[in-house]
Amino acid sequence: MSLVRLNIKGISYSQTQNGAYALILNEVNGSRKLPIVIGAYEAQAIAIELEKEIKPPRPLTHDLFKDFAQRFHITIKQVIIHKLVDGVFFSSIICESAQKEEIIDARTSDAIALALRFGAPIFTYKDILNKAGVQLKLSPSDDTNEENIEKEHNALDVDDFLSETSNKLASTPLKDLKDMLEEAVTNEDYETAAIIRDEISKR
Repeated sequence: MSLVRLNIKGISYSQTQNGAYALILNEVNGSRKLPIVIGAYEAQAIAIELEKEIKPPRPLTHDLFKDFAQRFHITIKQVIIHKLVDGVFFSSIICESAQKEEIIDARTSDAIALALRFGAPIFTYKDILNKAGVQLKLSPSDDTNEENIEKEHNALDVDDFLSETSNKLASTPLKDLKDMLEEAVTNEDYETAAIIRDEISKR
């Protein structure tokens, strides 16, 4: 089966599932997006690694795993999202130690958080992308069905999500933004902290 490389486009709050986030993966040589619903903690773990300027006061779980693995000369070569069952994605982490390769089963959110920390590429199989990939920027004139148009209007487009949040923060006084940033970092809400930091930088 043919592998397709994916990049992380971003993270958005999911309106389809309460308290969950949508991790948006982008097809490298194509226009399809692969939205994967993940938990708040996993979203924070991914967001903080994407935002290099935000440093947690203590190592997060995935950072600890990286330090542990490197101490014993284990590297992550790649992550493969290899199966989709009833809307749940299954992933494998391809590791190497002393020139010996091992395959470890993992939740997709954890696998991607680790791939980011090791600089490892993320792949999925073509049939999974054909089944679960969506075009999030559809035009009404596109030859598509009502179900796909409904997907367009879900809050899975991270650009729209970030734009809406930034607009709300734009009317917040600078002093309040700094207090909000400090509170977000203290609460380890690093995704929100990154958005607030961007707004402060604009000022």
